[in-house]
Amino acid sequence: MKETKTNGVHLPLAAKIVLPLLVTVFCSGILLLCGIRPYEAAKTYLRIAFMDGSGSVSDGSTAGLNIVETNIDTSYDRETSAEGEAVIPVYGSQCAILECKDIDLYVPVYWGSGYELLEQGACQTPASAALGSSGNSVISAHVNTFFRDLNQLEIGDTVTAYTTYGRFTYEVSELIEFDASNKSYIGQKDRDILTLYTCELQLFGSSSKRVGAVCKLTEKAFYSAEEDSGNA
Repeated sequence: MKETKTNGVHLPLAAKIVLPLLVTVFCSGILLLCGIRPYEAAKTYLRIAFMDGSGSVSDGSTAGLNIVETNIDTSYDRETSAEGEAVIPVYGSQCAILECKDIDLYVPVYWGSGYELLEQGACQTPASAALGSSGNSVISAHVNTFFRDLNQLEIGDTVTAYTTYGRFTYEVSELIEFDASNKSYIGQKDRDILTLYTCELQLFGSSSKRVGAVCKLTEKAFYSAEEDSGNA
């Protein structure tokens, strides 16, 4: 093999070509990693489509969407009832605040899906049961933003959903992992449960794996409509 002399050292010609290339690739990789900010990494997930129970897929298009923030009282201390009526929210409006003190989770929840809503908070699938009604309420958010610590949930942890019409308490009963094409966890159920899920965390790109938790409903506390109207 032909050799080339560099600074008094004889190197094979192939080594002289390959070594600079390897150094360039290595340095480029370091610069790329250093240049990724948490928010930029999160943006890789903002176009991920979440399937709802109806089989529809959000492609991230929310042109003309009217996003509405709702004033939700998380410290309601007046009369409540175990019986009441859940309210179906308007698409794009905030329908709840989700809290889990065990993992320092406190996030607004919007009724719908798509790029803009997932930037604002978690999203409840419209095909799922409204919080406080019978069935499976399905809420998802991005792993690099609002649900970054969802994988820290443990069986027995308490999750509370606050709405304008009531407060609903759940207990984590099952930790789940499933593929994005698997609708068994996000479809309707004959149990009153809350299903929370997000993508599996990856540094680059997105994952088809979903992780989360199924939470059983332990308490319904509907607010008194009479008291609310009297204080209006």
